[in-house]
Amino acid sequence: MSAWAQKYRGATVEDLDPPPALSTKPTELISHALMNAFERDYTHLTVVSEDTRALLGYLNIPRLREMLKNGTVLETDHVEKAMQKFQRNGKIYKVITMDTPLEDLEAFFNGGVDGSGSQDFAVVTDGNRRFVLGVATKGDLEEFVKRRPA
Repeated sequence: MSAWAQKYRGATVEDLDPPPALSTKPTELISHALMNAFERDYTHLTVVSEDTRALLGYLNIPRLREMLKNGTVLETDHVEKAMQKFQRNGKIYKVITMDTPLEDLEAFFNGGVDGSGSQDFAVVTDGNRRFVLGVATKGDLEEFVKRRPA
């Protein structure tokens, strides 16, 4: 049995019980998005289209705080100025659903979408990638392992 199989014992992303995703719009003020994240203790917010609710990108709250501190953005700027956009031109994204095994999620965090870099969080969607169901972070995975009986 692999180390991952022993660690997760068949658990999936659903077992992490990820909180529902909190989405913001590109035209929302940074101050409002920051307040929403702070109230829920979220480190990442998804950014969705106002018209289609399509996933456009995300706000990394620690990165946003640095940008505010450095004066790169202001709290009165729109989210679109600080968001990190998903690249759609030919890039393949790993689909993470509630049924994704945790060993696959860990591999995603450690190797990135295509093994080219690590990831801090994963957007959890339905199998057809139509709905954002939640966000899972490396911290969520670490907490799961800590609280799971050996």
